[in-house]
Amino acid sequence: MGYEQGLSGLSAASQNLNVIGNNIANSNTVGFKQSSVEFGDVYANAEAATSANSVGLGVGVTEVAQDFTQGTTTTTNVPLNIAINGQGFFQVSQNGSTAYTRDGQFQLSNTGGIMTAGGAQLLGYQASSSGTILTSATATPLQIPTGNLAAQSTSDVKVGVNLDSSATPLTAAGFNASDSTTYNFATSTPVYDSLGNSHAMSMYFVPTGPDAAGENVWQVFGAVDGTAIGGTPATPIGQLTFTTSGAVDTANSTFPATVSLPIAGGAATPLPVKLDFTGSTQFGSASSVNQLTQNGYTSGQLASYNISNTGVITGTYTNQQTQTLGQVALANFAAPENLAPMSNNQWTQTAASGPPLVGAPNTGSLGVLQSGAVESSNVDLTTQLVEMITAQQSYQANAQTIKTQNAIMQTLVTLA
Repeated sequence: MGYEQGLSGLSAASQNLNVIGNNIANSNTVGFKQSSVEFGDVYANAEAATSANSVGLGVGVTEVAQDFTQGTTTTTNVPLNIAINGQGFFQVSQNGSTAYTRDGQFQLSNTGGIMTAGGAQLLGYQASSSGTILTSATATPLQIPTGNLAAQSTSDVKVGVNLDSSATPLTAAGFNASDSTTYNFATSTPVYDSLGNSHAMSMYFVPTGPDAAGENVWQVFGAVDGTAIGGTPATPIGQLTFTTSGAVDTANSTFPATVSLPIAGGAATPLPVKLDFTGSTQFGSASSVNQLTQNGYTSGQLASYNISNTGVITGTYTNQQTQTLGQVALANFAAPENLAPMSNNQWTQTAASGPPLVGAPNTGSLGVLQSGAVESSNVDLTTQLVEMITAQQSYQANAQTIKTQNAIMQTLVTLA
């Protein structure tokens, strides 16, 4: 027996204790993946000269293997805390270098970037101004716009009304918006100009009796903020004709039609708006509104945002509008256990890990995301403490072999 075996055992046991200690130290580190030491025996024999009587020279550490099993998901209710359920890594970029992490503790910078605590920026797919995400593009640093959502002027108004078929016919030429006896029914909706200012668009319905085909005709008049559409004297902005079954006769009606709204206040004028009365009816019940929608809105500030399980970031604005802002991208590897660990819960790719396979969450082999949660360390403290006791005993036993060898050497010196 020589010193080499005992020394190699001490070295291996010491490295094992270091790995176990590192696992225990990171048992509360978000996204941490535990490691284990793999050992191999050492022989001096060449392969062609092996012998059944060969005595080993001790032990060596062949690999410190990483364990990428899923950690427990812990709820935090912080919107930019994101957990990955399944395979994949977040991509983060700092100083031109890309790293990979399972630590989803992100925060928003003062410029709108989604950052790690160490200053690396999360990568993903940015959305266009229309909210379209191009997943075919290269992943870039995600940016949440901090400016106002621009106003959108109204271009379409959809109106669904039921007009009372028993209404007394009136003379369209006698219409006066200030005199409710000159029309049978009225309704209004807000519309928005190019600056996001709201205006009240009113519509007045005047029954003029049946036409030559026996179908009831209603003249429709309009006004914006009290100003008649079409000038003075008031002229109809369109006509609704109903069949004997109560449905709109599209061939003899002038809707849908685009009307020009006179707008004051510095916005673009006139404002062209398409009016669509599809779905309106004429039945023997009181006139009423069953649909009244328009597609314009004023400007708004970002009030909140959320991240879906597919990584899509959606912003909600103070004008009650929502807009897609981007999508988080994930990366996976053919051999993730061969990634090189770095500080700050990150890894870098190596030749042995293969190149990153980048895509949207919940596609291919990539996992899904959970916003408002993080993935805890996958370290099992009970197992690690038991392994620490075993490693400590191994260290003590190897120290004992050195002590025994030293005693033999002392005996030989005494004999001399």
